[in-house]
Amino acid sequence: MPGLTLADARAALDAGLAEADAIGQPMNVAVVDDGGHLLAFARQPGAIRASIDIAQRKARTSILMEAPTAALMPLVQPGAELYGLEQTAGGLVVFGGGIPVYRDGELVGAVGVSAGSAEQDVQVASAAVAAISERVPA
Repeated sequence: MPGLTLADARAALDAGLAEADAIGQPMNVAVVDDGGHLLAFARQPGAIRASIDIAQRKARTSILMEAPTAALMPLVQPGAELYGLEQTAGGLVVFGGGIPVYRDGELVGAVGVSAGSAEQDVQVASAAVAAISERVPA
């Protein structure tokens, strides 16, 4: 099965950036392949610079954990099973905005978005993933 192409990554960026424009929140959007390697990135004017790295880490975290980053938050709280997880693998990001991309049931990449609230990041990432995937995992 072929992975994500540069054309796929551009389509995801376009969809994510359009959603960011629609909600009025400048964003950083990263698209990675199934190994967590950057395929494409965009930073809208006004998007916080610290979120450049965070967006890429959200996408990478989604690949490494094979899950949306929002799903990890309850698992990393003090006393929870995966407490401290975000300190591993070079610094994972365990709050919303990273969503894996699946095709034919196979993990082929991920999108990471950062610069708004976690809810806004998830909204923009979901739009990006929807442009290149047959489903957006919950």
